[in-house]
Amino acid sequence: MSQAPLVLVDGSSYLFRAYHALPPLTAPDGHPTGALYGVANMLRKLRADYAPERMGVVFDAKGPTFRDEIYPEYKATRPPMPEELAAQIEPLHELVQLMGFPLLCVEGVEADDVIATLADRAAAAGQDVVISTGDKDLAQLVDGHVTLVNTMSGTVLDPAGVREKFGVEPEQIVDYLALMGDSVDNIPGVEKVGPKTAAKWIAKYGDLDTILERADEIGGKIGENLRAAADRLPTSRELITVRRDVDLPLGPDDLELREPDSQQLLERVRHHGFSRWRAELEGGDAGDAASGNGGDADPGPAAQYHTVRDEAAFTELLERLQGAARVAFDTETSSLEAMRAELIGMSFAFEAGTAYYLPLAHSGPDADPQLPREATLERLRPWLESAEHGKLGHNLKYDRNVLGNHGIVLRGIVDDTMLQSFCLDAGANRHDLDSLAERHLDHRTTKYEDVAGKGAKQIPFAEVDVGIATDYAGEDADICLRLDALFRPRLNEAEGPAFVYREIEMPLVPVLADIERAGVKVDPDLLGEQSQELLSEMERIEREAFDEAGTEFNLGSPKQIQEILFERLGLPVLRRTPKGQPSTAEDVLEQMADDYALPRLILEHRGLSKLRSTYTETLPRRIHPETGRVHTSYHQAGAATGRLSSSEPNLQNIPVRTEAGRRIRRAFIAEPGYRLLAADYSQIELRIMAHLSQDAGLLQAFADGLDIHRATAAEVFGADPEAVSSEQRRAAKAINFGLIYGMSAWGLARNLGIEQAEAREYIDRYFHRYPGVHDYMERARERGREQGYVETLFGRRLYLPEINSRNGARRQQAERVAINAPMQGTAADIIKRAMVRMAQDLDGNGLDARMIMQVHDELVFEVADDAVEALGERARAAMGGAAELDVELVVDIGVGDNWDDAH
Repeated sequence: MSQAPLVLVDGSSYLFRAYHALPPLTAPDGHPTGALYGVANMLRKLRADYAPERMGVVFDAKGPTFRDEIYPEYKATRPPMPEELAAQIEPLHELVQLMGFPLLCVEGVEADDVIATLADRAAAAGQDVVISTGDKDLAQLVDGHVTLVNTMSGTVLDPAGVREKFGVEPEQIVDYLALMGDSVDNIPGVEKVGPKTAAKWIAKYGDLDTILERADEIGGKIGENLRAAADRLPTSRELITVRRDVDLPLGPDDLELREPDSQQLLERVRHHGFSRWRAELEGGDAGDAASGNGGDADPGPAAQYHTVRDEAAFTELLERLQGAARVAFDTETSSLEAMRAELIGMSFAFEAGTAYYLPLAHSGPDADPQLPREATLERLRPWLESAEHGKLGHNLKYDRNVLGNHGIVLRGIVDDTMLQSFCLDAGANRHDLDSLAERHLDHRTTKYEDVAGKGAKQIPFAEVDVGIATDYAGEDADICLRLDALFRPRLNEAEGPAFVYREIEMPLVPVLADIERAGVKVDPDLLGEQSQELLSEMERIEREAFDEAGTEFNLGSPKQIQEILFERLGLPVLRRTPKGQPSTAEDVLEQMADDYALPRLILEHRGLSKLRSTYTETLPRRIHPETGRVHTSYHQAGAATGRLSSSEPNLQNIPVRTEAGRRIRRAFIAEPGYRLLAADYSQIELRIMAHLSQDAGLLQAFADGLDIHRATAAEVFGADPEAVSSEQRRAAKAINFGLIYGMSAWGLARNLGIEQAEAREYIDRYFHRYPGVHDYMERARERGREQGYVETLFGRRLYLPEINSRNGARRQQAERVAINAPMQGTAADIIKRAMVRMAQDLDGNGLDARMIMQVHDELVFEVADDAVEALGERARAAMGGAAELDVELVVDIGVGDNWDDAH
């Protein structure tokens, strides 16, 4: 046989993993391709890495296997395969064969058994075998000839690797796994036995049979669990053991790779929309192309970027702009801070592969010839301010504010690729242009550091060579145009995300830009006083902490805190870091603070220090020299639920429940002759819960205008509403809000300082009184498992790649997201719609007022003294009408000279 290894691929394992790991890619006709694309790429990589002459791709066949006969409950708890995944199985089988890979599906057994039989036969003949899988069960096959490789994670398991990863020998893997069981396959193990215990028992006793023989030696509850499981463990071991004697239609010698069917393969690759792979097939050798990289969009023609330096070129550009219905547009500036940035140049793209760069304020050696900035902007003003001429770009809110610094109001914003990406796949890690180009166009863009340098040697963009700037800026506009051509059809096929994009996110762009430009006035003198007060309080806490510790130490040093708490004072270690050190994370200290004074003092010191460094010391430095106000930046494409966040400064995290936080809010003030008006949704997520769950009790409580926490307490504790104690109301409030965020009985117990059993009883009573809420949660989980995503009331979509994960913690987290994301996301949608409605209202009613902040469920306005009442009425109407729910959207209005008074 060949010296190259025989490569056996667990196709079924990779199909599931690729489906959950990759974004929901689709072909031009809309059929799903994410898993197909992932597995095809993996096969090409294996072929390139190992250059095998023989290779088999093995999939599970339809129907029951011998394991179902042994144990009818085998895999009974697995959810049904998502339709989008099932639809990719047959196309994948077809693609595998067209690529020249032998494919096996054998009825009555699983892919693992087929792989085991082939590997055993090959190894017996002295052939090295590489098994490509993500399934730990196959570690039982590892020996001197057989190695496992996980192409998705890059890990390789030989015998030493198995010992290091699992703590047992390959031949002990079956007993190890039998002890733990497998919840995904519904294979019972020993309750409460995990990897460490299983490995410890096997190290001590050698194998499962000996463990069972000497089960009486194992004490405690874990020993009881072992003895209770003794009768079923042999069955579990049989289910996990792979068969090595399957009757197969092919042997190892029959798995020779074939030449790809280039014509048919090209047709299928076109059909699935793998454009990069298609281009390779069309332009090169089919065998090489079959092992190349895929892509999900056209690479497009070779780029040509032109510099507009003189009058003739500019006149031609103006004519093209006036005649074009849509143009990709981007600015190059002097700063990332929009309100402090000056325009250096602008780029335009009319068709893929071609772009124009207009330098306006370059100062390097090759800057001339260059058109004068202000005069040129005046000639561009009619196009820039025209609502009839469509502009598409990436994060056009920034460009709008930069142009605002030059007295121009950008209108005609029709598409934004950042928001298109966000609405199509909010859970993706990044939506910046560079990441999107690489992810969707298989194109690595030129980075800013590539043209301007790094660190201390970085030069301003104005000093960048104009020729280099032309390629850099032209690429941005060009890539934006190509991404838009890819995203728009996808949005048109996804009704919910398309509605969110067109009706919520895009109309919000100019609204947020105007809020950022308006800014908010702060009192630097008051902030200075507060900073000194915080410093004095921190010093007091320091002295108290030193007394508790018996020595001085740095309260900002995790290492010193660790030494004091766990070595000097000997406090219990609740959690360790990945490196094995006792953790001093905030949540750990919070648990310890219930019983020990020093952790509480450290937390108080941290909180005050953060307020001082983030706000009282920083906000005065953030005051704009020309406007005299602080201008934050809002991020639309941040939180997957759609909630806005802000930075420079972050206005979302100023605590409202602490006196120190409220004092900081007092420094946010109105201009003379004006007041601040805060309009805040009352308990909006609970109202959304009532609407989504249609629970009769919740709906009635809101309809009657009851204090919902008091009403819940009355239901849960069986008391008259008037007799509900403050402690009972606090518990009900914790339940109401905790369930939205997936709080467990353990979390509720810790929150309320009660026993876990009592907390579980509270939750059980709650669900008994509000069965619609329980039913909603079950429906949300099931919908997430079936669809792979959940949606808000308006169609905002959040994908759940871990909802069917074998990893229990990841699966449970995804289930919590399935429950709370529709509520949090709907709340985000509602306030965004309210902002658009309020902006339209303010534009048309002539009130002397402007929106200056959005913080969670609250909008803050600066309004003239004589327009306060009118604005309050309009805010209630606009915000209350932002959604049609089966409960009233209640808006609380507050007015004051500062934000705290208005809240």
